[in-house]
Amino acid sequence: MSGPLQGIRIVEMSGLGPAPFACMMLADLGAEVICVDRLAAADSPEPVAADIFRRGKRTIAVDLKQPSALQAVLRLIESADILIEGFRPGVMERLGLGPEVCLARNAKLVYGRMTGWGQTGPLAAAAGHDINYIALSGALHAIGTAVQPIAPLNLVGDFGGGGMLLAVGVLSAVLNARSSGKGQVVDAAMTDGSALLMSMMYGWKAGGHWIDRRGVNMLDGGAHFYGTYQCSDGEWVAIGSIEPQFYSLLVAKAGLTDVDLSTQRDSATWAPMHARLAEVFARRTRAEWCTLMEGTDVCFSPVLSMTEAPRHPHNAARQTFVEVQGVTQPAPAPRFSATPAAIDSPPARAGTHTIEVLRSVGLDDDAIAALRSARAIT
Repeated sequence: MSGPLQGIRIVEMSGLGPAPFACMMLADLGAEVICVDRLAAADSPEPVAADIFRRGKRTIAVDLKQPSALQAVLRLIESADILIEGFRPGVMERLGLGPEVCLARNAKLVYGRMTGWGQTGPLAAAAGHDINYIALSGALHAIGTAVQPIAPLNLVGDFGGGGMLLAVGVLSAVLNARSSGKGQVVDAAMTDGSALLMSMMYGWKAGGHWIDRRGVNMLDGGAHFYGTYQCSDGEWVAIGSIEPQFYSLLVAKAGLTDVDLSTQRDSATWAPMHARLAEVFARRTRAEWCTLMEGTDVCFSPVLSMTEAPRHPHNAARQTFVEVQGVTQPAPAPRFSATPAAIDSPPARAGTHTIEVLRSVGLDDDAIAALRSARAIT
């Protein structure tokens, strides 16, 4: 294994979305991640290679309703630096793996909890998904067209405001545990995380620089110099010419010789200028605009599909995407000069490493045979 997190062991309770994403990131960075899967998952017919979040992890499959399996998982948790779970509040407690139980067995354990609403509050026990959590934080209201909010995939809640927030939280708590000798619970909620991602906009709003409706601000599609335009071939380009010198270059390369550059930030000019630029960009293909603008200080990019993005020369040069078992996927990030991150192994089917993991925490052949006899493991 490589990466800056070598020597850190993480127990991941198998789930969906942000918690597996966080654990994938941590595995990419060198942590040893052991995923505790349900017993039934070992028989799943779903292809494994495309389950990118499972890359770099080992996996055990157990029936936690069996007391012997529960004890085996507790043995594993005793050896861990971090435990990560993404269930609704109370589920881990009902399984017998709540924070009090686990911290009693491992005082330095960092217990990461990933939920949408958080462990407390009036909505804590309610069901929800990314779109609900970012709706409550103000993020969804700010994204979309003037007519309606549009969910930005599940990037803001699940992954940015969820998984990445959780990763920062548990690593911070590990640093504290190493100096204090005491672990703690990390309550990562997507409502909190998506609110945190909106810090700049809330600051602008407080300072009078952000209007609390869509399509009228500089970064939400209101400004003609920060947005997307369709080309003659139906493809799209993105423009981010915010600074005056970049805007001047955009105007020049677009061939608009009569534009008063001093009116760039005057919102009264935005709609008519957007219409002019839309007409200009519609005259040429995306490839032609790339030839004219890409790599210049216009702040220009082609809007690439997921099929196109891995083939772009910049992404190819940086190896931003890699192929693992025939599956093209984003490479580990960020980049480290001395301890490079890497994908240690391809995704593995649930239960692949059950025996070797149980042996690594001290269970002998008789104990493992007893677990099998009780149908607590495969």
